[in-house]
Amino acid sequence: MGPTVAAAARALASGELVVYPTDTLLGLGVRASDRAAVSRLERAKGRPSGQPISIAVSSLAELEALGTLSAMARRFVRTHLPGPYTVLVRPSPRARRTLAPRLFADGRTIGIRVPDHAVARELARRAGPLTATSANHHGAPPCRTVREARRAFGGAVRVFLAAVPAPSGAPSTLVDLTRSEVRTIRRG
Repeated sequence: MGPTVAAAARALASGELVVYPTDTLLGLGVRASDRAAVSRLERAKGRPSGQPISIAVSSLAELEALGTLSAMARRFVRTHLPGPYTVLVRPSPRARRTLAPRLFADGRTIGIRVPDHAVARELARRAGPLTATSANHHGAPPCRTVREARRAFGGAVRVFLAAVPAPSGAPSTLVDLTRSEVRTIRRG
């Protein structure tokens, strides 16, 4: 039997990296409030700093606490989430106080997911918001299996959670909810 969600939550609480399943791709996660862990994640991916990193949360209530949503944005998230979407929203004052600054795009927006995967939501519930970047090195295709992720990241990742059910293999659709209408930026 492989690692458990509880073991992954403990690793995240200690500032360690975790690979976890979502409904779209395998995610590479650290606690979104842990600045040092976010820096370690960027180094592990070989990702240039300054690029925003989306987060995964456990529920719509948590998303609504971290994002400032218009009535239109609230309707969209209540209709489409949990699901294969990353919504771009303005961060709430709570998000600005609690989340690592590197997660924000130019300090003005943040990408938030509520994955349609019980393991991802339970991990976010136990550990708090976590990063939701794909498990891959910058510029490389996403790892599709835990075995691929283990080969790619080795000892840089503390826990690799089994992908049951398996992710779809397509990235999430990125939707901008900061304007007066829903705007799709990237299709999954």
